[in-house]
Amino acid sequence: MNSIEKSPMSFRNEIPPVWCTGCGDYGVLKSFTRAFAKLGLKNESIAIISGIGCSSRLPGYCAAYGFNTVHGRSLPIATGLKTARPDLTVVACGGDGDAFAIGAGHIPHAIRRNPDMTYFVMDNSIYGLTKGQASPTTSREIKMLKGLAGQEEMPLNPVLYVMASGAGFVARTQAGDMKHMTEMLTEAIRYPGFSFIHCLSVCVTYQGRVFQEDLEKRIHFLAPEHNKENEDAAYQIARNDPWALGVIYRRPVVAEGNGQRVEPVE
Repeated sequence: MNSIEKSPMSFRNEIPPVWCTGCGDYGVLKSFTRAFAKLGLKNESIAIISGIGCSSRLPGYCAAYGFNTVHGRSLPIATGLKTARPDLTVVACGGDGDAFAIGAGHIPHAIRRNPDMTYFVMDNSIYGLTKGQASPTTSREIKMLKGLAGQEEMPLNPVLYVMASGAGFVARTQAGDMKHMTEMLTEAIRYPGFSFIHCLSVCVTYQGRVFQEDLEKRIHFLAPEHNKENEDAAYQIARNDPWALGVIYRRPVVAEGNGQRVEPVE
């Protein structure tokens, strides 16, 4: 990466965000700009690709290349861009509906191709833009409580899904902690391959304070002794602990003399 010293605000443009007051996407936007500044990136070296939804508006507020694609299609667009312009730092982003409903089929193929890019998914377990319908990650309990459709359907497990697809870097954070989001995004961008960040979030309009308070009670950081290179341990977390924050898995990367990389699978 070509580096240059800049402030986080150097990566914001003049367009004011139109998210609801209190939305976690404001914090995500700040975390993006902080990570770009921390990495010393140039504005013209960054491309942010999104789909459709509240969180997918994020590229429009950054002073960088950005493309708001159609629903669920950010990954193939981002993969194509990274193939054509390998010099760019490419970050794809979107919500849980965009990623795990219409866009779900693109995830395993992006992972197996392993482009050097990051996919940041803001998961509030609801379709906020289209008036509060259940998404693929909405729990059965919430659907029953709110009378939403699909109460018999089990929610999808995002981290387990990307782990099973072979992702080399998997992390979880939450939209209320800008410091942690910045750390996770910085590590993910530095990882030489496909990286995935699951960001727990809350829709202030359709979920409200109770959902946020419940989230804050449940979340916790991974234990310091967690071995992020241990795939079996990562699978245990993916299956059994949906509230653990931190780098869940980082496949070891070994550089070869010709500059290529080998990612051993244990």
